[in-house]
Amino acid sequence: MLRARERALKAGTLPRTDSTIEAALAIVRDLARFLTGTRNKQDWALTDVHDLEAFLATMPKARQRRLTVLRQFFRFARSRKIVLIDPTRGVKAKGSSGFSGTTVAVDQQRQLFRRWTTDTDAHPHEALLGILALIHAATSSEVRLMRVDDLDPTNRSIRLGKRPHPVPMDPASWSVLQRCLAHRESQHTDNPHVIVTKITKSGRTPASTAYVSHVLDPCGVPPRTLRSTRLAELVNTLDPKLIAAALGMDPEGVMIYLADHVDPGRLPDQHQQRN
Repeated sequence: MLRARERALKAGTLPRTDSTIEAALAIVRDLARFLTGTRNKQDWALTDVHDLEAFLATMPKARQRRLTVLRQFFRFARSRKIVLIDPTRGVKAKGSSGFSGTTVAVDQQRQLFRRWTTDTDAHPHEALLGILALIHAATSSEVRLMRVDDLDPTNRSIRLGKRPHPVPMDPASWSVLQRCLAHRESQHTDNPHVIVTKITKSGRTPASTAYVSHVLDPCGVPPRTLRSTRLAELVNTLDPKLIAAALGMDPEGVMIYLADHVDPGRLPDQHQQRN
């Protein structure tokens, strides 16, 4: 890379900057650490396509940039006989379209559930958004725009966004909702929305997007992660088409959460062995 920069300077073309070269070397360094620490491989010649896919999956958004650098490196390594086969040859720049975000572990889900249903430290707005996202896969927008007239106390159900049917509330969710309504009542407001802030209590507009986006900051888990956790669980245990219809989503948007593997305990031969 340094020689290529010298040639570019002599030819009057645009040379690589120091930061570009350092960034490329950092990617190769990270791959080396990944191979030795995670894949237990001590030689570049042992690197295969699966190793590269696993490495690129650690940072999906940087996949294309990382792959470009790794292709340059392995071309160089092959020309120097460091590797016999270029492992980047079968790797595509565009990664899988499946879900690659983060989810919340079961133990942490239990902690959050207790925080929002039994503890009194959490703000009512935090508890409402958190419990609706964790249990009912609600979006921040659905909760932010929810109005008092969207609630059905008789059937203990609510209307969320553009969902085609009212959403039945379990006892824990309904209790959290009542706590939020009590907080709203204490503000003596005519604002029709369930979540009312100091700024919106004198008007009729919903809470700002910025306010809702930071409601869950005290617990350290964003609403999107909670919703993704619930969607991944629902889609992999129930019919994805039914989930899409119930949540008012496009089937394509739901299918990305479908895992590409099946739990061993659900395979037919496993059941036969147990019997």
